[in-house]
Amino acid sequence: MAFGLRKKELREWKMKIDQGEIAFLTHYWIDDRFPGCKTVTKVGCSDMEKLIAWGEKHGLKPEWIDRRKDGYSHFDLIGERQAEILKKEQLMDHLKRFKEFGNDEAAR
Repeated sequence: MAFGLRKKELREWKMKIDQGEIAFLTHYWIDDRFPGCKTVTKVGCSDMEKLIAWGEKHGLKPEWIDRRKDGYSHFDLIGERQAEILKKEQLMDHLKRFKEFGNDEAAR
């Protein structure tokens, strides 16, 4: 279940993807398959080669891409790897905003 997502953020994420940029979108998220994880960051790009190269730089495998027919294919970053990659990308503000919702571990 996804929430904490602003329509403007989703529009901007899609626009960046459409322009061939690597785009990041973080939102509050709960899935029983990932206990203790409260957020997900979706990293997408319309240029699949660029997305694969970005993922490889961070140790992500191409088969982990959620390949979407709507053109918004993306990696889902969760848990420790999410925080690690956002820190490397200097995007910790994506997680800090969710600290108030109890996601203290990832926001550090």
